[in-house]
Amino acid sequence: MEEEYYVDPAQLLQAASDFAHRHGALSDSSAQEFLARFPLPAVISALQTSADYPGLESAVVPCLERIFRTKYGASLIPHFMPFVLVGLGADSQNVRRLACVTIHASMFQVSCLLSEYTDRRISIQLICQYGVYPLLLNCLVDGDEQVAAASTDAIKILASFPEGMGIVFPSSTNEPTHLENLARKCSPLARVRILALIVKLFSISSSVASEISKSNFLNLLEAEVRNTDDTLVILSVLELLSELAEVQHSAEFVSRTSIFQLLCSIISEAAETVLRSRTMVIAGRFLSKENASVFIDDSSFTSVISAIDGKFEFLESQDSDECECALEALGQIGSSFQGATILLSTEPPAARHVVDSAFDRQHHGKQLAALHALGNITGETRVENNVVLNDTAEENLKRLIYEKASKTSKLTPSGLLLSILQQDSEIRIAGYRLITGLVARPWCLLDLISRSEIISILTDTYTETTKIGMESRHRCCEAIHRAFLSSSKLSSDPAFADIAVKV
Repeated sequence: MEEEYYVDPAQLLQAASDFAHRHGALSDSSAQEFLARFPLPAVISALQTSADYPGLESAVVPCLERIFRTKYGASLIPHFMPFVLVGLGADSQNVRRLACVTIHASMFQVSCLLSEYTDRRISIQLICQYGVYPLLLNCLVDGDEQVAAASTDAIKILASFPEGMGIVFPSSTNEPTHLENLARKCSPLARVRILALIVKLFSISSSVASEISKSNFLNLLEAEVRNTDDTLVILSVLELLSELAEVQHSAEFVSRTSIFQLLCSIISEAAETVLRSRTMVIAGRFLSKENASVFIDDSSFTSVISAIDGKFEFLESQDSDECECALEALGQIGSSFQGATILLSTEPPAARHVVDSAFDRQHHGKQLAALHALGNITGETRVENNVVLNDTAEENLKRLIYEKASKTSKLTPSGLLLSILQQDSEIRIAGYRLITGLVARPWCLLDLISRSEIISILTDTYTETTKIGMESRHRCCEAIHRAFLSSSKLSSDPAFADIAVKV
């Protein structure tokens, strides 16, 4: 080893440990000061011989990770690409993780701080020149969990560059780095990691999602579920579908696949409760997207709703997690105008389960889930001009609530709502949400404001003591006030003159 690349391992161990555990974000000057004392070639050299000095690797790796995440540290990376290549193939999982983090840090600094096209082109050229991408894929496939996560982050930032998409999505399906080819040759764990990478890439942008869709990579998610009886693998893929459902542009691309049919099959046919429960919620999330109605046709909504509806025959008498998940899913679907309309327009209306459960005091968890779901269906989460549905849906909503009331001692919708407001805080908050949506209907508004006990609870500033409770009650009063003033008949009626003032 050349003398200029030598540092005292004991001094490096102590300094690296102190540096790695400094509180707060590190500045460029901090990184420069450390590297002035311990030049990077010397640190790398010491790292490569760390086996001779116990504890050195575990101190130096997190230290270098923090250095390379600074702008100054990232600027040095292109000059040490041979080290990065060695690191990506190292036996040590710590060193492999560091190499992946290094690539990510370099690309991240380019994307955030070096926006010029020339800088991006140089970075991409280095990735190609040194064959970094195949090594990152190797780390993804056979590294430990932390190495795989670091590799995923690096590949994601690479794909976020237009110039990097050609690397991550090769035009030829015969390329060894083509993700579909890679998935076919991997272990089940590695395939799930590749699928997780695809979902991460999907979330970058609509253009990257389009590339994934064209490459049929979303079909790999379906195939993994269809081709295995391993519940743990299926649950892992369902979690990836759940992550996919959170992406705003997911509806556009998922509607082109058979994912909805797959979800319906699991809901209807899976023997395990946990699979059915998770799938219901995931399907609901997909259909709750604001732009779902633009890309997803009524048949997909109807299929999912019918699959969930079919499970209620033996769930209604239970206060189970699966029942609550089914109600949550229906509520998510009902948060959109399209979903709420279909829930109330099927024959019989699938929303009947939600209405029945919302006013069932026998099962607290089920009632709470149903109240929130019914709040969504009645439009609490929708913009004002999309709260009220079409005539058929509205007539069915009114009928379901009046029928439920007639079968209880409460007799009227206002009686049902009063009983909700007289329960515990969780139920009351859900009740505020429900009332906020319902009062857009004149029949409900008239019945509610005629009940002085309800107005007293809603206008009592001491009813709620938590922030969420006070805010929910306030929004409820605002909705009542707005609906009251929009009704010329009610607002001009002397009998209700004090209502506007109170709310």
